Amino acid sequence: MIDALWFYPVYVTIFFFTLLPMRVQLLLSDFLFLMIYHVAGYRKETVYINLTRSFPEKSEKEIKQIARAYYHHFCDYLIESIAWTRVSEKEARKRFTYKNPELIHNLYRQKKSILIAIGHSGNWEWMGNLPLFFPYQALAIYKPLKNRHVDRFFIRMRERFGLKTIPMAISMRTIIDFHHRQVPTLTLVLTDQRPHLNQIEYWTTFMNQETPVLLGTEKISKKLDFAVVFMHVRKTGRGYYEGEFVTITENPRETGPFEITERHVRELEKQIREQPWTWLWSHKRWKFKRDQVERWQAANLRRPESQADGS
Repeated sequence: MIDALWFYPVYVTIFFFTLLPMRVQLLLSDFLFLMIYHVAGYRKETVYINLTRSFPEKSEKEIKQIARAYYHHFCDYLIESIAWTRVSEKEARKRFTYKNPELIHNLYRQKKSILIAIGHSGNWEWMGNLPLFFPYQALAIYKPLKNRHVDRFFIRMRERFGLKTIPMAISMRTIIDFHHRQVPTLTLVLTDQRPHLNQIEYWTTFMNQETPVLLGTEKISKKLDFAVVFMHVRKTGRGYYEGEFVTITENPRETGPFEITERHVRELEKQIREQPWTWLWSHKRWKFKRDQVERWQAANLRRPESQADGS
């Protein structure tokens, strides 16, 4: 009940706001930047720590410039995401384009399903326009929000142009179901999410820091023989993005252990270094340290010997 009380007034405000032209909506982003960056100081400490550790070669002045540009972009992202609830199909095609669509079309001709590895860069919400460009059944794995009203709002927004959202808990089951029905799928996977403590199986160096990485993309691709493609996302202007596809592998079962994971992590690093202000620096990506995780796992995941042998 409480969730609904605050959600519906906000929803009505959003509805009238989205009736305005996009260029007018983006003007609010400048005001939002002043509030979030200068007044509220939203997660400033987290942003500066993440940037400083990721770019030890940069000066304090350069770090501040990236941080300031990040908050500008983050406010654009918020406004753009709201705008997507009413954007037309024509505008959706224009505002997020794809540089080399032939790579995806070629895999479709081979009847090859694809996992598209992406990071929290640019505006990942706008990738919901994929069905407007490609004949695949487009899927997106997501983590449901606690507020069911907000969760439904985001599902409707993401599925406007034919994308199907899949809760993380049933993602494998759903993808396998499409596979068994011989429906070629193109699945968006956010590969830079922080794993839960009990999900951590692999560590790598990412942006100069020891980082736990989810192995779902590698496991699914090898199990079902799906191609893996990374999508570089570039911001080409306010409210405009371009995706470029990079093949990680078309034959995942021929790759070595963790090879797919390492490849898409390195591609994400490349993307971040190209436009560092467009990645989600306010996310606490490096909250867990390896020694802390290993101690927790030793205490919580290992069964007592009396249980391990079935006694």
